[in-house]
Amino acid sequence: MRYFEAAMASPGLAEPRFIEVGYMDDQQFVSFDSARASPRMEPRAAWMERMDREEPGCWERNTRRSEANAQVYRVNLKHLGGYFNQSAAGVHTLQAMFSCEVSPELTFQRGFLQYAYDGRDYIALDTETYTWMAAVPQAVSSKRKMEAERRIAEAYKAYLEKECVLWLKKYLEMGKETLQRADPPSARVTRHTAPHGEVTLRCRAQDFYPADISLTWLRDEEEQLQDMEFIETRPAGDGTFQKWAGVDVTSGQEEKYTCQVQHEGLPEPLTLKWEPESFSTLVIVGVIAVLLLLIAVIAGVVIWQRKNSGGKGGDYVPASGSDSAQGSDVSLPAKA
Repeated sequence: MRYFEAAMASPGLAEPRFIEVGYMDDQQFVSFDSARASPRMEPRAAWMERMDREEPGCWERNTRRSEANAQVYRVNLKHLGGYFNQSAAGVHTLQAMFSCEVSPELTFQRGFLQYAYDGRDYIALDTETYTWMAAVPQAVSSKRKMEAERRIAEAYKAYLEKECVLWLKKYLEMGKETLQRADPPSARVTRHTAPHGEVTLRCRAQDFYPADISLTWLRDEEEQLQDMEFIETRPAGDGTFQKWAGVDVTSGQEEKYTCQVQHEGLPEPLTLKWEPESFSTLVIVGVIAVLLLLIAVIAGVVIWQRKNSGGKGGDYVPASGSDSAQGSDVSLPAKA
């Protein structure tokens, strides 16, 4: 479970805008935006809409918590402007990201909390040592202040390792039909030729959930670690994910390469190779092309004959009509 928070100040705003977004794995499930007409913490997943029945008054409580966090962020923006010796008239952002992760057995695995200012890392919590790691010299002042009160780090650590995990388990149960499903990938291998003749094979996987997937290229059963190119796993926009991995090959050696796809939605790994179009397929395509050309020639001859016979080729009968279809220094993270 991850939360992203951000406060943004600019001369055009009466006060900094505060946004908070929560994710379970890679699925957004809650959000808060102080710029809305009636800002409140709101569900962003269908399974979260029944949360008020599970925990009466939860949306009101979390709205108040987010409003309080917004005020803390606004104060911290002013402090940071002083640390960086900046004008109050500029555009500035303060961001936070915090998360807890559990193992397949739902036991705590890791948690983190980190802040960024104006798009650059600022400070992060080391949950093992209860210390703060300053990413830039200006963050040393914040580090000293927060380490002077050990209870701040202890409170964050307790949240990440205990309370965050309890809510994560609850949400997994509430949204299990969505969050705990395993949609297998559909995959294929394509061949691409660059302008100078270089050949690349790409192994593409799509329509899978969750996002964790492995694409491995093998040459004669040996894993290829060089001449590889990957794109990070990306959301497809429909609740599933997509990814591809490419490998540079010598033309004529394509049959030596195989792509292995592993995903929890698959009963066993997929092994794929590039398959050039078969001779029979090419013959069929050629026959169809010849037939279409022949039909076009015959049609042209008929039209030419009608024109040369004075248009006496018979009466034109229109097709029957049909209707057209076109007419119609930071407080505890907010949490649900």
